[in-house]
Amino acid sequence: MTTVCLLSSCSSFMDPYPNGGYTTEDIWDYQNLVQGLVIKCYDYMATNYNNSEWALLDGATDNAVITSTSNAVRRLAVGALPSSSDPFLTYWKRDYDGIYQANLFLKDRMGYNTRYLVDAYKNNLVRTQLQGEAFALRAWFYWDLLQKFGGKADNGELLGVPVLLEPIKIEDAGLPARDSYESCVKQIISDCDSAYKYLPIAHRDFLVMSETDKAHAGSRYWGRFDGITMRALKANVYLTWASPRFNPGNDVARWDSAAVNAKAVMDFKLNVDNVKNGFDVKTGVGWFNPNFPGIVFASRFSNSNDAMERMFYPGGFQGNGNIGATQDLVDAFPMSNGYPKDHPLGSSLYDPQDPYKNRDPRFYSIIFYNNEELKRNETGETMYRFETWDGGKDAPGPIDNSRTGYYIKKFVFTGLNWSDNNPNKQPHSKFFIRWAHMCLAFAEAANQVVGPTDNGKYGISAKDAIAYLRSRNTYHGKAGFVTDPYLDEIAGEGKQAFNEFIKNERRIETCFEGMRFFDLRRWTTDLSEINKPVHMASIVKNEDGTFTYDLSVEVEPRLFKSAYLPIPYEEMLRLDNLVQNEGWDSWK
Repeated sequence: MTTVCLLSSCSSFMDPYPNGGYTTEDIWDYQNLVQGLVIKCYDYMATNYNNSEWALLDGATDNAVITSTSNAVRRLAVGALPSSSDPFLTYWKRDYDGIYQANLFLKDRMGYNTRYLVDAYKNNLVRTQLQGEAFALRAWFYWDLLQKFGGKADNGELLGVPVLLEPIKIEDAGLPARDSYESCVKQIISDCDSAYKYLPIAHRDFLVMSETDKAHAGSRYWGRFDGITMRALKANVYLTWASPRFNPGNDVARWDSAAVNAKAVMDFKLNVDNVKNGFDVKTGVGWFNPNFPGIVFASRFSNSNDAMERMFYPGGFQGNGNIGATQDLVDAFPMSNGYPKDHPLGSSLYDPQDPYKNRDPRFYSIIFYNNEELKRNETGETMYRFETWDGGKDAPGPIDNSRTGYYIKKFVFTGLNWSDNNPNKQPHSKFFIRWAHMCLAFAEAANQVVGPTDNGKYGISAKDAIAYLRSRNTYHGKAGFVTDPYLDEIAGEGKQAFNEFIKNERRIETCFEGMRFFDLRRWTTDLSEINKPVHMASIVKNEDGTFTYDLSVEVEPRLFKSAYLPIPYEEMLRLDNLVQNEGWDSWK
């Protein structure tokens, strides 16, 4: 695939209405403004993981601890979030702004009927793409709202968010009420299906029939919605809707829909992208490659960016140490033979005096730990050594050091050193949906329908999907599990045991991507399962240079009053018909 125009370089489109006094009546005379209604919506999407939606949101789970005790997400985690510091209000406003623009484009098919090009054939390519994107964007923003703000009222009713299908801004919508959770799901699925009818299956040059069409189709649209992304979005929507918190009757059809849609994405990657687009199931994620073939849908990229390195590195290496991994996450990684460290065949490899030895190869791509050497590009000269023992330069205490004794390596480019004359800063972007996410979604859903090893219904089994991930190379090119007897063992223990195993695999694969916060809530029905303290590594350096580890020290509680995020307090005051989620009485 040759990517002609990534979103980051497509900023020449004119801003949409309002622009220089244009109104909703006369923008239809200016095709650039009409296109802008759709194109501008992509600006509402995050371009990196360094905010309260993504990496920082793991600081409200058992994966991480945020260093600043005044951070709003950290205050949410410990039950002390005031209504005046809502970190999610901005996302409510952003999503409804995007929905407004999509609705304006879709109203009476005005966007579709706008003339963009003189040539009728090429004009049809453009208008069809834009129409599909408008439906896709509306589905995307409603899914984001539902995931963040969907919940349960005090009377037990599952509620979503107000669904607006007319071009009305939320601040001008009168007194909208929250639609039911189910009706929100159905609207999102409907929009995905509508988008699918208009969009190409994928933005790839090799899928474009005519060479001349590539000016208005194909890889120039990489980074914008396509048909396969709609199948992936449906898989994620159904997966949440099928989960215990939102599926008390355990409607198996929801699990089946999640599996079917995830499998469709997997098949496309295996049978199409694997042939023509360089996709290889064994290749580790290329976090600094905006064209990484494992992407299903990603944001525009920020070139020469060092935001993640600044966020994750300690002060001693010119970082800010904003967040640190927990001991709980470290314990989730198995040993180098694939067995958990509390399994007899895993414990034989575990040394409590050297707890980072013989671990899952993925661990070394995700976590920085005590006494580890940071080598340039993994194999070059040592640039830094992590000293997280008591009294070490990276130990908890300073405001730019992690509070857990661990630092985050995921998303970090180890070829960057700010002391270089020309620091090597790489592109960063947000991989919203990728191959691994679909493998995990399929495995979880298929396991619920037919168990771990049945491959008759879907063509592959839940176990097969997880095998793709565990055998894949790490982010730094190290081999995964070449043989995996534990995968065989746990699959043989049945659906329940394999479900817990999938959850742990999902935790490892998606850590710091902002997904575990919502995963924990959809999986659990009792707050006590979420409200557990998280732990750090307390380390003492002995006189002989060895270390003594206490890995049981509690560093922070988790004290959630509700399983759901609150409807923004500002909106509760302004819109009398809104019903607050349970557990947020002081936000009513």
